[in-house]
Amino acid sequence: MNASSRTPITLCIDTVRDRLALGLLVSGGQVDIVIEPVARGHAEIIFAAIEELLARHGLGYAVIERVAALAGPGSFTGVRLGLSIARGLGLARAIPVLGVPTLLGLSLSRKGPCDIIVDAKRGQVYRQRFHGPGDPATEVELIAGETLAPDADPYPDMERLTRFCADADPQHFPPDPVYVRPADAKPQTRGKVARL
Repeated sequence: MNASSRTPITLCIDTVRDRLALGLLVSGGQVDIVIEPVARGHAEIIFAAIEELLARHGLGYAVIERVAALAGPGSFTGVRLGLSIARGLGLARAIPVLGVPTLLGLSLSRKGPCDIIVDAKRGQVYRQRFHGPGDPATEVELIAGETLAPDADPYPDMERLTRFCADADPQHFPPDPVYVRPADAKPQTRGKVARL
């Protein structure tokens, strides 16, 4: 097998919900996974988790050839964290960086046409239709969710996601956040000095 057809060593990051999940595809095609339930504090544990995952294979950051992160929708802070780390590693290593939409990641575990429905809180859901795994038919929409049951498992399969990221064209998956709902934070106006 020549170098151009070899699958790149790929690190995949998921911090968009209440867990930290990492997938590492190493030489030989094995995918190793770390999953830690964590509601908050992803930033405090992610680098130690990445280093531990690499160390299990006797590897360091220098071998990573591609990095990807889920890009949302999801927790605003979680989306920003995962993408920031992926971009930082990509910049430091001069390697491709991918941002994969969350609902597309979830679709990878399905067969045939499907709707992916994820709880968006506040009585709403994110919904997107797919022709098949990783093949979107519509854009993500935010809709009232009283009559729609969210998927029972709102987490992507990290092995499938990591393999997808190893093969996907980075130009089709820029590492940009996918926001469907505006951020909760509002600009402060109290104490603002009026302009003359």
